[in-house]
Amino acid sequence: MSEHFDVHGGARLVGEVEVVGAKNSVLKLMAAALLAEGTTTITNCPQILDVPLMADVLRSVGCEVVLDGDTAKITTPPELSHRADSPAMGKLRASVCVLGPLVGRLKRAVVALPGGDAIGSRPLDMHQNGLRALGATSTIEHGCVVAKADELKGAQIWLDFPSVGATENILMAAVLAEGTTVIDNAAREPEIVDICVMLNQMGARIEGAGTSTLTVQGVSELHPTEHRVIGDRIVGATWAFAAAMTRGDVTVKGVNPHHLDLVLEKLRMAGADVTTFDDSGFRVVQNDRPKSVDFVTLPYPGFATDLQPFAVALSAVSEGTSMITENVYEARFRFIEEMVRLGADARTDGHHAVVRGVDKLSSAPVWASDIRAGAGLVLAGLCADGITEIWDVFHIDRGYPYFVENLNRLGARVERVIGAAERC
Repeated sequence: MSEHFDVHGGARLVGEVEVVGAKNSVLKLMAAALLAEGTTTITNCPQILDVPLMADVLRSVGCEVVLDGDTAKITTPPELSHRADSPAMGKLRASVCVLGPLVGRLKRAVVALPGGDAIGSRPLDMHQNGLRALGATSTIEHGCVVAKADELKGAQIWLDFPSVGATENILMAAVLAEGTTVIDNAAREPEIVDICVMLNQMGARIEGAGTSTLTVQGVSELHPTEHRVIGDRIVGATWAFAAAMTRGDVTVKGVNPHHLDLVLEKLRMAGADVTTFDDSGFRVVQNDRPKSVDFVTLPYPGFATDLQPFAVALSAVSEGTSMITENVYEARFRFIEEMVRLGADARTDGHHAVVRGVDKLSSAPVWASDIRAGAGLVLAGLCADGITEIWDVFHIDRGYPYFVENLNRLGARVERVIGAAERC
């Protein structure tokens, strides 16, 4: 028996919602705690399934992890295991981010290949090449990344693509390397800035956070710290799209609106009235049917690939025709197959999708293939007639704390149901 959501169509979302810490940041911050002996405290943690999974990964190498509400206390012992092969490794992509800290601190690591969302190929070549540039060997053996080094020395590293995960792993290895490391074409996401802030609080010497060049002066050791996770811009954007799709009025608190400048501008183009509040939140009001807008996914500060399902869902109920171009993950258009089941008029051709908006979607049973696809289907269900069943909702629970409760508080009617599914 599995859980699903029953989403009743026809809701207009109105009210205020609070966004907590970013999933794409907290898991990496937890991994960074491996770099310093002692207890590191991380606050504003989202209560999502991936946080206890990452806690299990850290416990597998010898840490003590205590999760209490929105706080994680990670006690890293003097002696760590270099083998991270917890069963939890296969359930989330971010688990690979223990590779850099283990190599940085222990000069060796055996890390089981990660799992995560089914959104396309995400090889570890750049992670490994970065470690090799620092002086480590790195191979794939028996389903694990195996890395070792006699010593790590700073290097000039160029990334072929501004990969968030590769930037983080190389960064966390380089902070304890001898000499200076320069990472060019580094990822610029707010989550990268967040981990740089925390590492500097721990005693690292990193410059250039938020730019495409990171300069790291290696230090001999780091110390534990306390750090507050930044607000989740992807969750914040989800509520922004929800307001636009349901012709609602939603105020989002707890996230820096400047992390969503392009997203909010796209919603203005769709006809929404958007107001921002310094660095603390924003309000989206949509009175009429949205207008069609084109979207192109790119690394930050471009339009995030994580938000592509919401772009498709918005386009499906907008007036006119939209073109969505996916430049990051080739399998992310799997979401469109489920949208078609809901009556969307959408066609894909390679990296492009053409979506012609319809007045209203129609309810059907649909299946979530990843976190954002699942949330996108819920928003689409709010714009459909009848009751839409969303299956495999464990994906949604991995990225959205209290998603059903927040939806219902805003005026939706969404129910979590236990039961078996027959796919038609």
